Amino acid sequence: MIKALRVDERLIHGQIAMSWSKKLKLTGLVVANNEAATNDVQKMTLKMAAPSGVKAIVDTISGAIKLLSDPRSEKMNLMVLVSTVKDAVEIAKAFPSQIELVNIGNAGKMNHSNQETTVLSKEVMLSKEEISSLKELINIYPKTFFQGTPVMEKKLASKILENL
Repeated sequence: MIKALRVDERLIHGQIAMSWSKKLKLTGLVVANNEAATNDVQKMTLKMAAPSGVKAIVDTISGAIKLLSDPRSEKMNLMVLVSTVKDAVEIAKAFPSQIELVNIGNAGKMNHSNQETTVLSKEVMLSKEEISSLKELINIYPKTFFQGTPVMEKKLASKILENL
């Protein structure tokens, strides 16, 4: 079962390992990222960052969708991690009603190659293209929210866009 889809350009890191994995009682992390899936060093590093007892899989977006479509995935508590909102839309389209939480955690601070960005929160800066993707994501999952860690305030993405 997909407990959460999270946009976080850092992918697996301390907040995921220590906070989210415990809060959601995760048994697996699925990193859906085309670049990481083809970089053996990054794959190894991400797998090492996973908490003890939580399986980590790093695959391409299409590979992750295939993996998550396998009926055996239903027996696990999984968080899918993507680095961009655009990638989150691709996952959301493949699973339009099977994801419990859709979370924007940390985006656009590292991946905005000289594009003009709009600051949506302390942790999120998106380009016009990514804002369009966010609107598409909200259409699929209206309760998409911004939240860095489980103890931080949860803010509906739709409300944040209304205030632009």
